[in-house]
Amino acid sequence: MSAETMRVENILLAASLPDVEISARVADIGPDVVAEVLLAEVACRAALLEGPADRLAIQWDLGFAGERQGYLLVLGDRGAYLEKGWDGKAPAAIRQDLVDLLREVFGPPGPHGATRELLKKYEAPDKWHAAVVAGMRQVVGALSQRPKNLSDLAVRFGSDKWGGHWYTPHYERYFEPYRELALKVLEIGVGGYNAPGSGGQSLRMWKHYFRRGLIYGLDLFAKDGIAESRLQVLQGDQGDERFLDSMAREFGPFDIVIDDGSHRSHHVITSFHALFPHVRPGGMYVVEDLCTSYWPGWGGQANPSAQGTSMAMVKGLLDGLNHQEQVPSGNDGLSMSELTVTGVHVHHNLALIEKGVNTEQAAPGWISRTRN
Repeated sequence: MSAETMRVENILLAASLPDVEISARVADIGPDVVAEVLLAEVACRAALLEGPADRLAIQWDLGFAGERQGYLLVLGDRGAYLEKGWDGKAPAAIRQDLVDLLREVFGPPGPHGATRELLKKYEAPDKWHAAVVAGMRQVVGALSQRPKNLSDLAVRFGSDKWGGHWYTPHYERYFEPYRELALKVLEIGVGGYNAPGSGGQSLRMWKHYFRRGLIYGLDLFAKDGIAESRLQVLQGDQGDERFLDSMAREFGPFDIVIDDGSHRSHHVITSFHALFPHVRPGGMYVVEDLCTSYWPGWGGQANPSAQGTSMAMVKGLLDGLNHQEQVPSGNDGLSMSELTVTGVHVHHNLALIEKGVNTEQAAPGWISRTRN
């Protein structure tokens, strides 16, 4: 795990600490490091919202332990970006306590922003008024507004999870309970083939949907041009079980794993068996584009009853989910999936698998399994 990712993870975890601990953790990490990570996140979120058409710099004045830190958040047609320092000519300023900002950006939902002051220079020319109002609304909206729904984010970033497919309504149904958690998400398959700066549309979508999450992408090709705060791309082969286990031990455990990789059955099956043990209890594992299970050109089988396909794996998980109800065959050893799969939800081309402890009691023993 890179030093930058570790810093961001420490900041995410600090946002949930009680009052007596959070300031000490900020001091330990470094108030300047915390401020820059927070304001980079604000700039990233602000870029999704409508703001002034022309360049506008808003002065941030952050307080911590009796010291003040200055940063300029620059808005305009280039999006939003951050510069360190003070500008006495900035037409607007936002003053806030750093710990309050940390909780607002990365903490659990709550009545944050109580220390925030919005300051506008009324002596500025009238032509600035509309731009300043729009810019400050854009920034405050980035702080307090819940991110857009998943379908809107998919369209915004060009993810095929809505449009190429119609997965996002299903994802919102199952992922809503995770949305405000400080979680880790791994998606296999970044997109863009071998171009270093191409792909990552779905990773950016997940980053904005899970505002407190660390997002990892895994791809066979190097994707050096995609990484940003809270988003890291790893390189490796999803068909290499040993690599997957090592990678998950370093960067996991994960709360959500999404397989949108090669879609070849042997890769899908290998990835599931290697990574599902590294999904936290209560988490989910998703397999996309199960259509290839039926396509011979993709290693699938035209016969729906064939074994060795990704869909056959999903069907097998359903049997394993109900292993308590099966008549004993003399082999009492239970597999990893039989012990830990607690739910399987299947939609067109999409399977979502729940992780937990599969020990729900079977039907009463006095009911005969061999006759009625």
